Formats: sequence, structure tokens, C-alpha cells
Amino acid sequence: MKGGLVVLAVIAVLVLAVGGWVVANYNNLVTKKTEVEESFVEIGNLQLRRNDMVPNLVETVKGVAAQEQAVFGQIADARKQLAGAGSTEQKIAAGTAMDSAIGGLLVVIDNYPQLRSQENFLRLQDALAGTQHRLEESCTRYNDLVGEYNMMVKRFPTNLFAGMFGYKEQPFYRVSAEQKQAPSFELPAAPGAQQAPPAGDK
Repeated sequence: MKGGLVVLAVIAVLVLAVGGWVVANYNNLVTKKTEVEESFVEIGNLQLRRNDMVPNLVETVKGVAAQEQAVFGQIADARKQLAGAGSTEQKIAAGTAMDSAIGGLLVVIDNYPQLRSQENFLRLQDALAGTQHRLEESCTRYNDLVGEYNMMVKRFPTNLFAGMFGYKEQPFYRVSAEQKQAPSFELPAAPGAQQAPPAGDK
């Protein structure tokens, strides 16, 4: 009788230990997935902010470079693509399309230095450059979190129950070779603007 109770007690302890292990790993998976989702929401908000800002910059550029219709069309198409995006993959594709379109716009801007003498253009450019920088930082953080989360989904032991609970790998925010070669968003200073001295100079 006592032997049977001991066996039951051992089984109960093992069940509790295994159950606690499963719960701990599952909670880690939930936490990491939540971090990925929250990070992507931040990217989405910045994409929408950029989408709202780009038309004003485009209209300013059109005043000087109205003939650059191909670039303006790419930007309009990218804005429509983001507006109609539903899945994570579609939103990433729309974001990268806008990245490429902005790269083309920067080439146009660089060809028309007279734009940098317009106060309105400089204000819009600075605002968009700030949003672009924040978006790049958010994409980097998102990719880091996705890498950690995807590793949990694939790696033993969490892979034993990740699929069972519907946890699947998430897509990275990838940058194409063309985008990597795109010009920097930081434009040359306006003619006559004073350059900041290098760090350490007196």
C-alpha cells in the first residue's frame, strides 16, 4: 500500500514538473510573439505616418521637376499598396516598395539642387528624414525579435508544442539589393548653410 502511494507521489511530482516546464516555455513563447507583434505595430504606424508625409514632399518636388512622372507614379503605387495591405507579408512588401520609391525620389532631388533653397521643402525633408530614421531603427528591432522568436519556434523543446498551439515562424523585414544601393536620405546641406565642426574641435 505504502509502495503504491510512493509511486503515485513520484508520478504526481513528475507531472507537476513537466507541466511547469511546459507552462514556462509556453509563456516565453507567448511573450516573445507579443513583442514581435507590438514591434510590427510600431512599424505599421511609422509606415502610415510616412505615407501621409510623402505626398506633400512630392508636390513640392513636382513644382521644380514635373517631368519626373515615373518616380511620382512609383510613390503613388506604393501608397496604394500599403493602404490595401492586410497580412504581415503584404505590409512588409508595401513598406519595401515605398523604400525603393523614396530612393528614386532622392535621386530626383539630388538632380535639382535649387529645391534646397526652398524653406518648405527643407522642412518637409527634415520631417520625413526623421520618420525614415525611426522606421529603420524599428525594422532592425523587429528583425532582432523575429530572429529570437523564430528560433524558439524551431528549437527543441518549444518546437514540440509551438505548432500545436498555432505558433509559426514570422517573416523578416528584408531589404533588397536595390534598396541597399539606394542613396542615403540625408541630403547635402543647403547652399550657404554652416557646417557643424567635427567632434573635439574647439
